[in-house]
Amino acid sequence: MKYLRVCATTVVLMMSVSLASAQTVGFADAIKILAASCGNDIQAHCQSASLANNGITNCLEKNQSRISQKCNADRLVVIGLIEARLAAQSEVAKICNRDMAQYCKGVKPGAGHMLRCLLKAQPSVSAKCNEAIDLAGYR
Repeated sequence: MKYLRVCATTVVLMMSVSLASAQTVGFADAIKILAASCGNDIQAHCQSASLANNGITNCLEKNQSRISQKCNADRLVVIGLIEARLAAQSEVAKICNRDMAQYCKGVKPGAGHMLRCLLKAQPSVSAKCNEAIDLAGYR
């Protein structure tokens, strides 16, 4: 039992460190972070909330006065990280436009062809474009 408690504490600490250092986060990682941080609160206050259409997010928001401080804090951070990921995804084409013109001549746009080209050309692609691809979660 003591071993399980130590393991659980270690996992939570590792997730807190990675949460603090992340610049964006995808939905799967967001769910893992919130499950670790808000699992007890979700079980206590949002058990009947739907996974679809932001049901759990809305429930946690509605019940934030009853939710633990850790859950409320992590929830706000995760929302910010997801918003940053979505914003980064919408900016990749604009930021990488010059790199696409230079390294992806003749590549047919659409279906991820340009992204695949940029990923293959990573060593030559500008630092800003590579960072945009990383922040968007495409690599």
